[in-house]
Amino acid sequence: MSTPDFSGTRYEIVREIGRGGMATVYEAFDSALMRNVAVKVVSVKGEEGIQTVREPAEVRPHIMKNAEAQLIATLEHPGIVPVHDAGSLPDGRAFYVMKLVRGDTLAALQPIGANELLRLFLRICEPVAFAHARGVVHCDLKPSNVMRGEFGEVLVMDWGIANRRGGTRGYMAPEQEHGDISPAADVFALGTMLRQMMSGTATSRRLNAVIAKATAVDKAERYATARELEEDVTRFLDGLPLIAYKESRIERLGRWARKNAALLAVIGAYLLMRVTVLLFAGR
Repeated sequence: MSTPDFSGTRYEIVREIGRGGMATVYEAFDSALMRNVAVKVVSVKGEEGIQTVREPAEVRPHIMKNAEAQLIATLEHPGIVPVHDAGSLPDGRAFYVMKLVRGDTLAALQPIGANELLRLFLRICEPVAFAHARGVVHCDLKPSNVMRGEFGEVLVMDWGIANRRGGTRGYMAPEQEHGDISPAADVFALGTMLRQMMSGTATSRRLNAVIAKATAVDKAERYATARELEEDVTRFLDGLPLIAYKESRIERLGRWARKNAALLAVIGAYLLMRVTVLLFAGR
């Protein structure tokens, strides 16, 4: 596809930085504010080679116009890229302008520790949970739609098909194929991402239970929202009981002992001291 015509606007295209099923993203220079920005231009038709399901009407730019820009503008959260401007090109295609995020996608993440991965996952859940609380379902969560910026910020990108039928195979919930859209669909994608993120680490039965609940085929068996999934992962990190896992008494005792290891060490040291004193006193 040729570079779009931005004549008559304040934006000068620098380079293409991303292409998907419905849009192409460019880095551009904003001559009014003298800064580089990201400009997303809606495609006329889906790109070849993208394993994405779309409704035919949703790839027509005159149908979409600036719906995505308007939706994102209502989601003011640090984990969602803000929209600066929106408009139409001479050929009728819609575009909108966002903050330019420099960094890597989750797909390009370098190996890090298990707990750090889980804390990163919680930061992915936060903006999704925020959107769910406002009636918005992303519908296309996947590693390439999550960015970690150069200063450590975590951002969920590409809300172009939010609340619409669509998604990427491998991350889509089973019911999405039939147009059943709910926050549980995003939970399925988040659970799939969590499984992939933890694939190179040793996982416990407790964490595996969280992943299994998030990716259940029957959406009624999943966490209802990203907030519920986020809270159970937080409980896992804090050594608390989980919604997804029913512990035996021995497991519950072991978990309590691990969480209170410092207290048990102090009690043990005190008891040892008392025994020592009593032994010496009895001589």
